[in-house]
Amino acid sequence: MNTLFPGAMPGMGFLGGLLIGLAGAIMLLGLGRIAGVSGLAARAVGIGSGTDSRAVALAFITGLPLGAALVAVVRPVAVTFPPSLAVLVIGGLLVGFGTRLGSGCTSGHGVCGLSRLSLRSMAATALFMAAGFATVAAMRALGWG
Repeated sequence: MNTLFPGAMPGMGFLGGLLIGLAGAIMLLGLGRIAGVSGLAARAVGIGSGTDSRAVALAFITGLPLGAALVAVVRPVAVTFPPSLAVLVIGGLLVGFGTRLGSGCTSGHGVCGLSRLSLRSMAATALFMAAGFATVAAMRALGWG
């Protein structure tokens, strides 16, 4: 057992990473497209443009919660949410704004872009991480984490 991170599940993290990498590789090798979830979500709801068919985008986006539900059945995990619905909605809107501002999300830049050694993705991922660290620090300072 890891005494520094007692709740860590490295085996599950490794398996999850393999599955994310596999999904990204299938999209890139099979369809010639980066598996960026924000772009696929925009295309699925009809507000984004792209070369993908809407059916492909809908299938990918639908598979995300279905995959999570399957994992939850096999191995239940505790999920916690922010203390109020307003914080959750504001956070979601800020993430959406950030993905448009950064021309992509953590899956597109952080998973697919880094694996292609994209300098733009390296910069975007560094900023995502810095923003995440700052958010966690702010939430802890406010007593929310």
